[in-house]
Amino acid sequence: MASRRGPDQQPPGPQRRIMRTQTAGNIGEAMLDSEVVPSSLVEIAPILRVANEVEARNPRVAYLCRFYAFEKAHRLDPTSSGRGVRQFKTALLQRLERENETTLVGKQKSDAREMQNFYRLYYEQYIKKLQSAADKADRAQLTKAYQTAAVLFEVLKAVNLSESVEVSDEILEAHTEVAEKTQIYVPYNILPLDPDSANQAIMKYPEIQASVSALRNIRGLPWPKNHEKKVNEDILDWLQAMFGFQRDNVANQREHLILLLANVHIRQLPKPDQQPKLDDRALTEVMKKLFKNYTKWCKFLGRKRSLWLPTIQQEVQQRKLLYMGLYLLIWGEAANLRFMPECLCYIYHHMAFELYGMLAGNVSPMTGEFIKPAYGGEDEAFLRKVVTPIYETIAKEARRSKGGKYKHSDWRNYDDLNEYFWSVDCFKLGWPMRADADFFSQPPEKLQVDKSEDRKPITGDRWTGKINFVEIRSFWHIFRSFDRMWSFFILCLQAMIIIAWNGNGDLSSISEGDTFKKVLSIFITAAILKLAQAVLDIMLSWKARRMMSYHVKLRYILKAISAAVWVIVMPVTYAYSWKNPPGFAQTIRSWFGNGSSSPSLFILAVFIYLSPNILNVLLFLFPIVRRYLERSNYKIVTLMMWWSQPRLYVGRGMHESSVSLFKYTMFWVLLIVAKLAFSFYIEIKPLVVPTKEIMEVPIHTFKWHEFFPRAKNNIGVVVALWAPIILVYFMDTQIWYAIFSTIFGGIYGAFRRLGEIRTLEMLRSRFQSLPGAFNDRLIPKTEDKPKKKGLKATLSRKFDEIPSNKGKEAARFAQLWNKIITSFREEDLISNRERNLLLVPYWADPDLDLIQWPPFLLASKIPIAVDMAKDCNRKDRELKKKLDADNYMKCAVRECYASCKSIINNLVQGDREKVVINDIFTKVDEHIEKDDLIKELNMSDLPSLYEQFVELIECLSRNNKDEKDRVVIILLNMLEVMTRDIMEDPLPSLLDSNHGGSYGKHEGMTPLDQQYQYFGALNFPVQPETEAWKEKIRRLSLLLTVKESAMDVPSNLEARRRISFFSNSLFMDMPAAPKVRNMLSYSVLTPYYTEAVLFSINALELENEDGVSILFYLQKIFPDEWTNFLERVNSSEEELRGTGELQEELRLWASYRGQTLTKTVRGMMYYRKALELQAFLDMAKDKDLMKGYKDVESNIEEDSKNERSLWAQCQAIADMKFTYVVSCQQYGIHKRSGDARAKDILRLMTTYPSLRVAYIDEVEVTSNDKSKKTIQKVYYSVLVKAASPKSIDSSNPVQNLDEVIYKIKLPGPAILGEGKPENQNHAIIFTRGEGLQTIDMNQDNYMEEAFKMRNLLEEFLKTHGVRPPTILGLREHIFTGRVRFHYGHPDVFDRLFHLTRGGVSKASKIINLSEDIFAGFNSTLREGNVTHHEYIQVGKGRDVGLNQISMFEAKIANGNGEQTISRDIYRLGHRFDFFRMLSCYFTTTGFYFSTLITVLIVYIFLYGRLYLVLSGLEEGLSNHPAIRDNKPLQVALASQSFVQIGLLMALPMMMEIGLERGFRNALIDFILMQLQLAPVFFTFSLGTRTHYYGRTLLHGGAEYRSTGRGFVVFHAKFADNYRLYSRSHFVKGIELMILLLVYHIFGHSYRGVVAYVFITISIWFMVGTWLFAPFLFNPSGFEWQKILDDWTDWNKWISNRGGIGVLPEKSWESWWDKEHDHLRYSGMRGRITEIVLSVRFFIYQYGLVYHLNITKNTQNFLVYGASWVVILLILFVMKAVSVGRRRFSANFQLVFRMIKGLIFITFIAILITLIAVPGMTFRDIIVCILAFMPTGWGMLLIAQACKPVVVRAGLWSSVKTLARGYEIVMGLLLFIPVAFLAWFPFVSEFQTRMLFNQAFSRGLQISRILGGQRKDRADHTSRNKE
Repeated sequence: MASRRGPDQQPPGPQRRIMRTQTAGNIGEAMLDSEVVPSSLVEIAPILRVANEVEARNPRVAYLCRFYAFEKAHRLDPTSSGRGVRQFKTALLQRLERENETTLVGKQKSDAREMQNFYRLYYEQYIKKLQSAADKADRAQLTKAYQTAAVLFEVLKAVNLSESVEVSDEILEAHTEVAEKTQIYVPYNILPLDPDSANQAIMKYPEIQASVSALRNIRGLPWPKNHEKKVNEDILDWLQAMFGFQRDNVANQREHLILLLANVHIRQLPKPDQQPKLDDRALTEVMKKLFKNYTKWCKFLGRKRSLWLPTIQQEVQQRKLLYMGLYLLIWGEAANLRFMPECLCYIYHHMAFELYGMLAGNVSPMTGEFIKPAYGGEDEAFLRKVVTPIYETIAKEARRSKGGKYKHSDWRNYDDLNEYFWSVDCFKLGWPMRADADFFSQPPEKLQVDKSEDRKPITGDRWTGKINFVEIRSFWHIFRSFDRMWSFFILCLQAMIIIAWNGNGDLSSISEGDTFKKVLSIFITAAILKLAQAVLDIMLSWKARRMMSYHVKLRYILKAISAAVWVIVMPVTYAYSWKNPPGFAQTIRSWFGNGSSSPSLFILAVFIYLSPNILNVLLFLFPIVRRYLERSNYKIVTLMMWWSQPRLYVGRGMHESSVSLFKYTMFWVLLIVAKLAFSFYIEIKPLVVPTKEIMEVPIHTFKWHEFFPRAKNNIGVVVALWAPIILVYFMDTQIWYAIFSTIFGGIYGAFRRLGEIRTLEMLRSRFQSLPGAFNDRLIPKTEDKPKKKGLKATLSRKFDEIPSNKGKEAARFAQLWNKIITSFREEDLISNRERNLLLVPYWADPDLDLIQWPPFLLASKIPIAVDMAKDCNRKDRELKKKLDADNYMKCAVRECYASCKSIINNLVQGDREKVVINDIFTKVDEHIEKDDLIKELNMSDLPSLYEQFVELIECLSRNNKDEKDRVVIILLNMLEVMTRDIMEDPLPSLLDSNHGGSYGKHEGMTPLDQQYQYFGALNFPVQPETEAWKEKIRRLSLLLTVKESAMDVPSNLEARRRISFFSNSLFMDMPAAPKVRNMLSYSVLTPYYTEAVLFSINALELENEDGVSILFYLQKIFPDEWTNFLERVNSSEEELRGTGELQEELRLWASYRGQTLTKTVRGMMYYRKALELQAFLDMAKDKDLMKGYKDVESNIEEDSKNERSLWAQCQAIADMKFTYVVSCQQYGIHKRSGDARAKDILRLMTTYPSLRVAYIDEVEVTSNDKSKKTIQKVYYSVLVKAASPKSIDSSNPVQNLDEVIYKIKLPGPAILGEGKPENQNHAIIFTRGEGLQTIDMNQDNYMEEAFKMRNLLEEFLKTHGVRPPTILGLREHIFTGRVRFHYGHPDVFDRLFHLTRGGVSKASKIINLSEDIFAGFNSTLREGNVTHHEYIQVGKGRDVGLNQISMFEAKIANGNGEQTISRDIYRLGHRFDFFRMLSCYFTTTGFYFSTLITVLIVYIFLYGRLYLVLSGLEEGLSNHPAIRDNKPLQVALASQSFVQIGLLMALPMMMEIGLERGFRNALIDFILMQLQLAPVFFTFSLGTRTHYYGRTLLHGGAEYRSTGRGFVVFHAKFADNYRLYSRSHFVKGIELMILLLVYHIFGHSYRGVVAYVFITISIWFMVGTWLFAPFLFNPSGFEWQKILDDWTDWNKWISNRGGIGVLPEKSWESWWDKEHDHLRYSGMRGRITEIVLSVRFFIYQYGLVYHLNITKNTQNFLVYGASWVVILLILFVMKAVSVGRRRFSANFQLVFRMIKGLIFITFIAILITLIAVPGMTFRDIIVCILAFMPTGWGMLLIAQACKPVVVRAGLWSSVKTLARGYEIVMGLLLFIPVAFLAWFPFVSEFQTRMLFNQAFSRGLQISRILGGQRKDRADHTSRNKE
């Protein structure tokens, strides 16, 4: 296969093919030509890289390298059969011809000598120089140098051979060394495990050394005979040799295991020993986690574990490592089998048994030889012989699914194949696995394929079929999965109706004998429901019968029989419990004989019937007992539990603790009581009396042909009235859930301290306790203080305040706080000024014994204090009171005085002056101590001193030696003000001085050089001017000069939100932070496909049709951030295009504001930055701590070369604890095709050296047989990092390249199921650690939140309820809009738990469309625990345009439809207790089903009204108040409209905003949402959810919908909107509109307008929304020019013919075919349901033809028959015209026109006759249209459902023609109102404001955009004129 490969080959990804032109076209790019290589020639890529590298030094050598690469390419693919090879060779040859000419000029030596000289030079200058390397970068350089030397030698050998020159011995010796070292020095991921890297910082940690030495203990292992010994061999090398694992898989898992053990080991031993030895407890802990699922599997199947440990204690550790290594190697190479955890258990079980046999020296009873692995030895044996057969079975099943379109019941998904291993029968598969085992069998239709092969065909009837569960498309799944809930609600409804119907209708009437007996009839209903459930179970599980165990089959049959028996027993015993039986009971007694009544018999039957439920209730009350029973594998317990639920591997022991159970039980009991009370008193009871009255009113006259004129009790009217009420009864629990979850969530949030700090004002007021909170929450504690518990601790939270800057606590706070503020500046959220105001000093000032607050708290305090002191008039009481009230002012004054003292003491160096200065400060200090400063000193002149001091600080900040004289004058002025004006008592020291009173004592003149100059000796300019000094001066300047308040700092809303949330979170409950070295290690994994990585300049500046570019849009949305950006790069907008560097900054700025990979990577890499800083704070000694982290950062260059430096250790610890892998599935393809995305990803790797990129590589391998031009594709999982960019020779250009770390071969294409989970799965083997955070490509992270990650990970060590968590849920902030809610992407998984249980998502095609939620389902079913934590958040981008959101909603609704029929939901519904099952239902599929019912209520109500109106029943009952004033129905419809408009769904959001930002803000937000037409938006999305959820359940058709991640600045065309919403909204909207019109036309004569409006207003609102919302939310949706363009486009689209290859966007026909594609794959049930639903459209015609003026006097059925004749006649005429057009229009044009004219005249004549003779009116014409149009649509729907029959009948083209006509009519109905509104300019203006003013994006004022755009255009025009 692919035995030959270069060390650095860069192959392509899996799916998108490289175009030939791409490969050839991009070859000329000098830097990347080594990457743009066809996949079949990957082996030459390293040679081309070397050519690029050496080109600057020796072009001739580069030419020779390329020439050799060309020759090698020819050898690899001589026939050029690979994709793009011929073009590549041609382009390379052309380049070689050019280079040969240029490099021959001035050539003096032969090529052989040139190569030898260059090789010698390279070896001497590069390799020898690097061999003494110590640091990581040089180690990477050395690796690269050895690889380059190896390639150069290969080329040298080829050149010498062609020139017949022998290679010198010196070079051969050098090469021998290079060859050896090349094997050792390979690119590494985190740990350099080669012998020469022991001095690297990470390898010096005792825990790493302990793990490495334990792994290298290979004492006593039996190696194969021909094994070649290597340096530092370990246990995994032995496993590779014995079992045939891949080399890179072994290297990958070696590092994985070492890091895993090291991280657990250090937690066991906080103080590591000097002698590193791996701790047994660490080994046991990892082993327990790794094998927990395997152990459980063995117990479940009754097998012994293959984990035997030796009796000799010294060998136990080695054996444990062998077992763990074996499991990880199996998992690391299992590819798609990783989704099948129990399949891996099966493989491991047998391989571990073989391992034990080999180590024990057992002899095989079969062969008499020592036991050897069944699939052992040679390279890739495990992949070929174990993984590939199972993989091929998965692949065949995936192919049979036809991309998930086929019925789920016809193919086995991952779950089915995995669940094969849940039965003991799986051992029939054998080991070695039998090729003819039923597991590998395919169904009969595959036999033809199999027969063509040489093998014996597999009999098709041995296909195992579905296992344990069958996913069948049916709405019955909702009842089947949650049968207990539906039964409960149905029985409650029955009981309430009986109570309301009998007696006085009060609840008290239940105690009356007869009423109570009637209520007991609910047990008969319960028995019927049980029978329905049992029958459903059998029907829906029928296709799984083949693999179903005998016990399960028996249970299903017995359940059905017992249910059937109860259905007979219950009614019979009930009938005999009455003395005077009512009608139903009388009928039964008449069947069984009228014996004596026996009430006790029925009571006994009920008791026996309820006995299992009573037992369930007891077990519910004692969850610990239930858990034990469910987990038990004892036969007697299994038999006991068998009846309640079948024994299953998952879903056992899921019950919560008693406390949790009590909490959620109380929640649901209160909710159900409220719901039932509301239903009884408001909906059911008031409707009973009107119903009774209606049933008594006799109606004999009908307005249509009534089929059942003698039907009793007006049953049709009763059904029409009660149906909406009953549907609301089943739906409104969702409303109650929204209300109760809001209330309880609010209380919970308040107790969890959410929103304690909501605003900057609140932050200021609590800032003094913030340093204490930082130290308490984010810094590891040295001693464990007892944690306060109880109510008081919950209600109040105080932290120790930090008194001074000198302490370590203040230093730590400063480092953390400043890092956060710096990150704000780097993100351009704040300006330089704001940054300076927010920073605290990095360096602790030894002269200040106080805490230095950020200047934004102290701003303007000094100027105010100076003014207050000036005006105090020596009355200090008032001043003291003000200072005491304002603590920050007091702090500012103290700090200013202390700083002033420190600065002047530092400046003044003359002895005399020092004495004076000291005297002044001493005197002031004395007054401060005595508290009489104001009284004793004259403060009125303080402003003069203040002004002088400000001037001094300005001079010091410039530090210019030319200003020394000025500084002297300033100091003298200050001295004078102080001594003459402020201090009234003279200073003795000043009197003695030169400037004091010494003049006049000596007459005559003193020479100048002998004069004593005051302040002559100054330390100015200040030396040394350290960073600490500069910071001190900067800070003092701010304190003195900022006169305006800094209340609005930071001004950016996002910065405020983040800083408030972060500060608030520190007061919430979170685990204590461990030291970084002791924390849990973790990885982050991001799947990426082809989304934007980094916006290009062209993309940013490309203008849309309105002239708005993305850059322009961003500038207007983020005006402050744009200004901050320009300030940061120190450039104007015009200069940005000047240099490449500034352009790069611009691209980054824009990309950080979009949903790009760059944004996500930056966010996730904050984790690493946070860890580096936290490691520094943990390890730094006091001296380093006081110097600060900034000092360490500034010396990175020096420190990085010293492996012992603090920086190197911080880096090493960060490497050990954090890994970030981005799975760029198509990176290989992008790289080979020269795609810009590959360059951008490489740039990311270079920017963040610890970033790793995994991708799926697709390599073409040509066959060795030259006669056949066959190409095989080989697939790999590859991990790459950025190669070291540094070059020894600075003259060489820097090449940014990647290098392969691991390359693990796959059994085939990796993507068999859903793309995203498969992409995650291939890369998960490269992740490390105990936690794994899954992050989507559109997410973000913040520096301040990254600091809390180690706290969060500690949650894994705590028990929540009865078990520790396995998934930690995080909150998300939606950064693309205003609303935020919780969503499952940023969750942190317990990595070891999930890697042994199927990974972090499920991947079966279509059924696992919402792959993320299945991770939660899987975790819960496998006894995991999912928790949610409010104290940490990540950012999340969300789609922001209506079309994007609708596609997202459609995807989620599709996913929920698939969830409804999934085994996970069924198991959760049955395995949860009753109340937890309710939570599960209403938070998953129940929400979507309730949405469906909400829309269904509207339909049922309107069709009920249609029936009443058209039949004449409503008119007959019109005077009856039951119909006229139907209050319960109005209440029911009102509750429906509340859901429809989304008011109740907004409650949880309001509560959240209320808690976090205040309820006033929540109310304002809510009102704004209404003004921005949120109800319109919500009602519209209701239609989206309903349509896609319902369609998925009926027919399938679910698919992943790419929503796009762009900005909404473009106008969607009318045709685009029509295609997107035609079936989901427009058709349904028009149907509802016709219903409302008919109801209005035929019901208005006897009903007031007010009642009509009241009942139908919400439905009219729904109609308007469904028809016109897409145009309302469409940018420029009402611009006249755009409307005209849209009309042209739509006409073109609707008239275009379809055909093969014509896209749906180009032709209506293609779209129409695709739109009904789901019906092709729908089962018979789905088609029949579709036909039955379509029959509703015939009701219009049936009812309306009797309401025509010409037929009003007859109700004969023939009228309806005649209407069908008219329809058929119209269709016949249309068909005739259509056929005529095809046949005659070319040759008999005139005849055809005459026939058409004749038809038209005939039609007019008939119309006139009908108007003249029977008196047909204009209203009749309208009624005919309303009657016949729906009929035609119904016929169309039926024709589509029966397409094969219609096609065979030859009528399909007619159906298509009719459909096109309907689409044109619908298009016109929608287009005309939009075009009419577009006439009025104010409509467009209103829409633009509504759209862009906070509706879809924060704060965008479109008027500014348009104004700016007009200005730009005007400027442009004027320039052109000039």
